[in-house]
Amino acid sequence: MPDRRLYKFQQPHFYCHSAAAHGGDLTMPAKMPIKKSPAAKAAASKPAAPAAAPPAEESSAKAPANPAVIPETPAPAPETPAADAAAPVPETPAADAAAPVPETPAADASAQAPQAEDAPAPEVPAPAEEKVPEPPTPKDEPPSAPENLSVDAIEATSISLRWKTPETEGTFAIDGYLIEYQKEGSTEWVSVNKEPSISTHYKITNLTTGDKIFVRVKAVSKAGNSDPTALEHAVLIREIVDRPKIRLPRYLRQTYVKHVGETVNLVIPFQGKPKPQVNWTINGQPLDPKQASVRNSESDTILFIRKAERKDSGVYELTVKIDDLEDRAKIDIKIAERPGPPKSIKLVDVWGFNAALEWTPPGDDGNSEITGYTLQKSDKKTGEWFTVLENYRQTNCTVSDLIIGNSYFFRVFSENLCGLSEKSAVTKGCAVIKKAESTYKRPEYTECTHAEAPKFTQPPNDRTTTNGYTTKLYCSVRGSPKPKVVWMKNQMEIREDPKFRSLVNQGVCSLEIRKPCAFDGGVYTCKAVNSLGEATADCKLCVKAPQ
Repeated sequence: MPDRRLYKFQQPHFYCHSAAAHGGDLTMPAKMPIKKSPAAKAAASKPAAPAAAPPAEESSAKAPANPAVIPETPAPAPETPAADAAAPVPETPAADAAAPVPETPAADASAQAPQAEDAPAPEVPAPAEEKVPEPPTPKDEPPSAPENLSVDAIEATSISLRWKTPETEGTFAIDGYLIEYQKEGSTEWVSVNKEPSISTHYKITNLTTGDKIFVRVKAVSKAGNSDPTALEHAVLIREIVDRPKIRLPRYLRQTYVKHVGETVNLVIPFQGKPKPQVNWTINGQPLDPKQASVRNSESDTILFIRKAERKDSGVYELTVKIDDLEDRAKIDIKIAERPGPPKSIKLVDVWGFNAALEWTPPGDDGNSEITGYTLQKSDKKTGEWFTVLENYRQTNCTVSDLIIGNSYFFRVFSENLCGLSEKSAVTKGCAVIKKAESTYKRPEYTECTHAEAPKFTQPPNDRTTTNGYTTKLYCSVRGSPKPKVVWMKNQMEIREDPKFRSLVNQGVCSLEIRKPCAFDGGVYTCKAVNSLGEATADCKLCVKAPQ
């Protein structure tokens, strides 16, 4: 398609040649007014868009020696068409379409003016709307590193690991964990699991026996991977026949108490194959060889302190270790002695036969808890001490059942696991139990008389006896004054007859009949007589012949 611009520029040339041929004037006025369209004016006020490169002939005809200098009068028109085409036209844009349009018209205005008339008006862009900056999107935070990575078990070609979940999960929940290992002397980390492991323990298999490896674990989430947590030392892959294990005796599972100056000799067995490494610490620090000695064997360890002191008290920790497998046991040892006495004891009040006391705890507890107090009292007359309270936990008490009219001193001992304190705290003054001020009036009594006439409380019973066998008759009588007792046979008083013997003992009356015969049978009467009267009681005696 022919260039439209070239066609427009060529029209004046044809006209010029035809005019010259007829003898016309070829000169043009110095300033020829050129009518500009509004679109051309708007294009002149802005930098022109880069145009396509003109043909070689046209560009060579248009290029002036100095495009910045524009003569006020046009140069005489050359006879050649190229010279006519290159004639400068005032108030036209510069020949270079890419350069900004100066205020002075360019040399090729005659070439640009016709194009400006036919060119469509360029669209003026609307001013861009001011955009409000959006707040920055918060960056997703990955989880923190797993914690407490440790070796759970070691076998010939595998190792079992265990760890704890991270302290913070980050923006998203944890998807799992990635495990990697690196052989000693190598710089390459080998990934163990392609997919994250959900569990917090993992077993790495297919390892080479004898290798030393480093292991690390990462937590994985949608926000990324956490920082790795690695083992402190390389792990030797070898088979451990027997895991290290401490057999702590039962009596050492609670506080072990010894007195100052006693010997501490603890034998603690353990197991493990190959032989584990044994280490002792006290309160997290290594043992001082001058303070305690340790002797280890294949199956036990011995902690020995010849003369224990209070500074030997503390938490002793025993560790048995095979590679990264270990077992720990803590032993709380307390070296104690008797406590000091209470600081003071005070007599607070005394009333009736009671005394109120209070005291303060001792300043030195002997490196052991105070388990109680022992209170004693002493009578001022005798000076002997008697225990009133034992294992008493409080620091005040009331002592009762004191004897009125006596004076008492009191003392108190403190007590711990080692026993009572060597000294005691004694009251400065004594507690005087005063007598109550009162006048005793003797009660009046009426005289009581016990005089009583004789009375039989138990009369004699009838008896049957055999001829020739001695027998006795009994009865009981009371009376005041003491009555006189007389026995009668068939209303005849029995006097001094060797065959009969009468006895009275504490009101019991008895009559003994020696070897009676049929003649001795009959009615016997017991008669009691005193100043107030008399009483009688009868019984029958029957004597049978022997069969």
